[in-house]
Amino acid sequence: MTDIYSIPLHRLDGTPTTLAEYRDQTLLIVNVASKCGLTPQYAKLEELQRTYAERGFTVLGFPCNQFLGQEPGGAEQIQAFCSVTYGVTFPMFEKLKVNGRDRHPLYKVLTEVPDDNGKAGRVQWNFEKFLITPPAADDADAAPGIRRFRPRTEPDAPQITEAIEASLAGR
Repeated sequence: MTDIYSIPLHRLDGTPTTLAEYRDQTLLIVNVASKCGLTPQYAKLEELQRTYAERGFTVLGFPCNQFLGQEPGGAEQIQAFCSVTYGVTFPMFEKLKVNGRDRHPLYKVLTEVPDDNGKAGRVQWNFEKFLITPPAADDADAAPGIRRFRPRTEPDAPQITEAIEASLAGR
């Protein structure tokens, strides 16, 4: 498996980065869109961010326009929408592709992970979630744990909050 922390990414403002700066945190990676029926999940994602941030948790938003063109805006429009409409404080990244030949390398890794029903593969829709649990501090070479939650699973669903709590308690 590719080291997920070394995959090149760009913040919404275009600044290059990787997930390395979040290596010690529990992450919830979500492909987001501003014109989707699931867009109100932004509010619950922000609530998770505010609830758990001080304990080492971060939501990471990755805009995607592959599902019926539901994220048509540019970086400035996405940023304005997120901050004004939902008060988003969690990091947002440049728009990317989660499926297909041009799938971003991050999602090449993530889509190999099966959901709780054992199904891996394509991202089904906007707001698919991947919980990344960092390796133990005494085993820095170990791969992180990754758990997948499908789009209709609300960010505050028990299976997600329990997994976040378990990850944070284990550190």
